[in-house]
Amino acid sequence: MAPASSNSAGDLTSEVLQALSKSDPISSTEAFPDIPFESIKAALDRLASRSMVTYEQVEREEAFLEPEAEIIVSHGSHEARVFEAVRQAVDGLSIQDLEGQIGDKTVTKLGQGKAFKEKWIKKDGAKLIALVESIDDVTRDQLKVIQENRTHDAKIVADLKKRKLLRMQKIISFRISKGTKFALELVKEETDLTAEMLASGSWKTAAFKPYNFNALGADQNAGALHPLNKVRHEFRQIFFEMGFEEMPTNRFVESGFWNFDALFVPQQHPARDLQDTFYVSDPVKAGRPAPASADDKHDYDAYFQNVKEIHQDGKYGSIGYRYPWSEDESLRLVLRTHTTSVSAAMLQKLAGQRKDGRVPPARYFSIDRVFRNETLDATHLCEFHHVEGVIADYGLTLGGLMEFMDMFFGAMGVTDLVYKPAYNPYTEPSMEIFSHHKGLNKLIEIGNSGIFRPEMLQAMGLPKDMRVFGFGLSLERPTMIKYGMSNIRELLGHSVDLNFIQRNPAVRLDKN
Repeated sequence: MAPASSNSAGDLTSEVLQALSKSDPISSTEAFPDIPFESIKAALDRLASRSMVTYEQVEREEAFLEPEAEIIVSHGSHEARVFEAVRQAVDGLSIQDLEGQIGDKTVTKLGQGKAFKEKWIKKDGAKLIALVESIDDVTRDQLKVIQENRTHDAKIVADLKKRKLLRMQKIISFRISKGTKFALELVKEETDLTAEMLASGSWKTAAFKPYNFNALGADQNAGALHPLNKVRHEFRQIFFEMGFEEMPTNRFVESGFWNFDALFVPQQHPARDLQDTFYVSDPVKAGRPAPASADDKHDYDAYFQNVKEIHQDGKYGSIGYRYPWSEDESLRLVLRTHTTSVSAAMLQKLAGQRKDGRVPPARYFSIDRVFRNETLDATHLCEFHHVEGVIADYGLTLGGLMEFMDMFFGAMGVTDLVYKPAYNPYTEPSMEIFSHHKGLNKLIEIGNSGIFRPEMLQAMGLPKDMRVFGFGLSLERPTMIKYGMSNIRELLGHSVDLNFIQRNPAVRLDKN
């Protein structure tokens, strides 16, 4: 066997070749017992890449003594020590004296039980006496064998392991054999084809180092997209493939008019309370809706008055909410609670467009942040992302909305949808969307949808025969599901793991 005196790569490869020249095959644990696993593996890979050796990895479990077992090997088993103490006492030994003589209460207690069971001792009055002249310390003998050979009969190993005297450890070794190009010396391999080699012709006989196409590249420490952005990209692709146009959503601060009133949300609605909404304190109020550019010819004053009349007195066939509508309340500034406020503004602008005297159909979507005064927990944040889509067209029906939802969620790999009637101030009818979660084995809500109220649309100037689908869901929930996360705070805030962001791949919604 080759000596294991050196750990350098060159010396070790030479030692492997020398060992193989004397015996083929060899075991790494027998030939190189003191060489670390990483060193022998590196040497073998170097030789195997040149076809000088072949090797296979061998895994086995070996038994190692726990500290208590090492004491037994040195001093005898608990039961043997108890027997020996009792045997040496001619007139017997009391339990108190036994504890004092052995010096370990645990050894005394465990050894007594085993010695009684083996019928080595018995109790005679207040004393213990020996029943036999000598014993075989089987436990000690078994542990000695294991200490030397790292193994024993499977039943014996299992029994000693149950007594917590052994621990099992996986040992990895290599069975090494000669390769097709075996030699006692490493042939120098060239890494580059040089001009000198071409000129001299030495390249014809030179040995070139093969390329390792399985080698990992160096970490470039490049930037990485956040998981939310990865899933957001997938959603955007689905919308674009379905013919949607992305809405501008850069207005985080909205007036109560666009965030609530334009969407037929009454001013007494609980969602407008401080407990659910963040209000801006400076400035407190916004101005009335007005054109953003000279090209915008829409009559905003008429629209503002229409919304007031719908709420206060009813209009366009609606009886309204019949309460004194407050302009000051309508113009209070809030952090938007949903991107539907942007949808309302886009639909109002759509009403001012005409092609051949008719408002054209349109499909809009948005994915952006919204803000709600929520109590923070594992599934709720004050700031999250709203995914929303609207479809404006003629002849739309509730059945058409359900069919579209099947197609939209089907593109994400979400099937078997269940629809439940719901209430939204700005849609009628409204439906919550559920899907069966196989992992939880129950229905979970994945979105909300409905058809916008006709009085809301007519107040904007849209024609009576135009209908608008609206639907929405959060971005965080599907991201958590796709990446197997149970706490939303792992996505945003101080709990975010940067390694998680860098290492996780993009998610293909239609394949998961």
